[in-house]
Amino acid sequence: MKIYNTLTGRKQEFVPLNGNDVKMYACGITVSGEAHIGHAYQALIYDIIRKYLQKKGYNVTYARNYTDVDDKIIAKSNETGIPADKYALMMIKKIDEQMERLQVGEPDIWLKATECIGDIENFIKGLIDKGHAYVTEKGDVYFSVESFPSYGKLSHRNLEDAKNGVRIENDEQKRNPLDFALWKSAKDGEPYWESPWGKGRPGWHIECSTMNMKAFGERIDIHGGGRDLIFPHHENEIAQTEAYTGKPFANFWIHNGLIKVNGQKMSKSLGNSLLLKDLLDKYSPETIKFALLETNYRGDINVTDELFPEAEKHLAEFYKIILSAEEKGIGIKGENKEIDDKFNAAMDDDFNTALALSDLYGFFRTVKAEIAAGDAKAGADINQIKQTYSLLGLFKSDAKTFVDKYGVKENDVPEKIKEKAEKMQQARLRKDYAEADALRAEITSSGYTVQINKDGVKILKA
Repeated sequence: MKIYNTLTGRKQEFVPLNGNDVKMYACGITVSGEAHIGHAYQALIYDIIRKYLQKKGYNVTYARNYTDVDDKIIAKSNETGIPADKYALMMIKKIDEQMERLQVGEPDIWLKATECIGDIENFIKGLIDKGHAYVTEKGDVYFSVESFPSYGKLSHRNLEDAKNGVRIENDEQKRNPLDFALWKSAKDGEPYWESPWGKGRPGWHIECSTMNMKAFGERIDIHGGGRDLIFPHHENEIAQTEAYTGKPFANFWIHNGLIKVNGQKMSKSLGNSLLLKDLLDKYSPETIKFALLETNYRGDINVTDELFPEAEKHLAEFYKIILSAEEKGIGIKGENKEIDDKFNAAMDDDFNTALALSDLYGFFRTVKAEIAAGDAKAGADINQIKQTYSLLGLFKSDAKTFVDKYGVKENDVPEKIKEKAEKMQQARLRKDYAEADALRAEITSSGYTVQINKDGVKILKA
């Protein structure tokens, strides 16, 4: 099995540090708001990676964290009037509820920054003692980047490039613009903890290094997160951890791609964040997973109006074939090793879910032909598909229930809706986008969605 390692910039054969045991950590959510699709994607990816490693026979211990104190949470606390600790707990509860709805597995170890303050202080003391950190007159503690000569090895940047790629905190007491905060002195009205350097709170980067150390010790096999964390967050994690231990930190660094909405990076400032709750109110967990996993995890996903309806359509077609076998009395039992082997081959190549899902179309074409021929092998094939692809969270629903709810046929759509969809398409062709948008809104308000692709106009129930 080969995994792409950001540290080396290439795919490498995966070999655990200690026999068959795998220590795996993924950076979790900063709980300044509700879970959005990006959070869901990252949680889904590392849950699948954990499960596939287990399928390969490894003993995996998987840890994730919640950052439950930082500038954004404090800003939300001030905005809402809810104390920062209570606001963070409220958000964690909401996020957990939505992840449970999505049916993403829990990690083996949950960590929270505020539950590791003593460990963080000890970590910082160690860095100061080793000459890698310094205390300012204000009571801030900074990591000295120049004390760690290999800084930049994860993001493959030199120090000058790094300076251009990071937001520099304005503090005249910093020795180097790249030095980053390990401990932040408290401002008026902020939550704080007593420390040897005065009242304050931890910086973001030191939290993850400390939580890793608390969960696993000095070295881990896999550290994961979104690609946006490579620099500076993960670069800083490497610097402070390896400066503290004198040993390589993570053997493999894995980074998933980012979510874009209609070609633009998803962000609160652009107002295009897609909340997980809203998606789950509209689509099944399997539909969301299918749509997200059709792209290899290292690539960016562009969420368009058609992404989820198209995924839902394909899943409904697959479930129709399963239902057809059930209705014809073809037993859903037995196995087909070839199906599982093809899935494993795709996943062995850097967890290529996109390839694994593309194989489904051929599998179901074969099953459909087998059903038509009355071949009992169809049951074994369906059983194998359900067993194998359950690792991705698919084909766990009752076939009839899924088809009845999501398998809308074209002739089920009222004529008035079809007419509006045709007018919408004509408006688009003559570039009257205002009318097209107004017609789309009318269709949506009636409980349907329109997708336009190379095959023409498709109408689906929302």
